[in-house]
Amino acid sequence: MKSKKPDKIKNRDRISEAIHFTTNKHKDQPRKDKVGTPYIVHPVAVMSLLTSIGGITDTDTLVAAVLHDTIEDTGTKGQEIEDAFGIDVLAYVIECTDDKSLPKQKRKKLQILNAPHKSTAAKLIKIADKISNVADLISNKPKGWSVKRVNRYLDWAVAVVAGLRGINQPLDDLFDQTVARARAKYHTPQKG
Repeated sequence: MKSKKPDKIKNRDRISEAIHFTTNKHKDQPRKDKVGTPYIVHPVAVMSLLTSIGGITDTDTLVAAVLHDTIEDTGTKGQEIEDAFGIDVLAYVIECTDDKSLPKQKRKKLQILNAPHKSTAAKLIKIADKISNVADLISNKPKGWSVKRVNRYLDWAVAVVAGLRGINQPLDDLFDQTVARARAKYHTPQKG
C-alpha cells in the first residue's frame, strides 16, 4: 500500500514552482522600502502567513498567494499562469489584481468595494497581503512616506479588510494586532 507522501511532495513541488516563477518575474523589482528588499520576500511572506497563522493547506490558494502580484506588477499574462498552474489559480490571482489602467485612487476605492464579493481564497490572500504590507510599514516603511501617508494607508487597509473578515479568525486577529502596532509606532488614533 502506497503512502500519501508523494501527493504532499507533488503539492510542495507546485508551490516551489510558483516561487521560482514569481522570483523570475519579480527579479529586477525591489520593494519600495529604504533598503530595496527583493520583491520575492513579499509573496513568500503572504503565503507563509496563510500557512502558519491561517492554517491554510489548499495548494491552489497557496500557489495563488505566491503569484498574487505577478499580473499587476510584472506584465505576466494570465495565460502563462493558467498554463503553468491551472484555471483556479489564475482566477484567484485575477481577483487579487488591480487594473493598473485606472487611476490609483479609483483602484483603491475598488479594492474596498470589491472585497466582500471575492472568493474565499482571494479574501484569504488579500488579508494576508494587507498584514504583510502593514508589518512592512512597521519595520521598514517606503522611502519618502510621511507619517500622514502611513496613516492614510492604515485607514485604507482597515477599510479593505472590513470586507474580507469572517472567514479566518487568526488572520483577522493578526491584522488587528499588526494595525495596532503600526498605529502605536506612528502615534495615530484608531478610527472607528
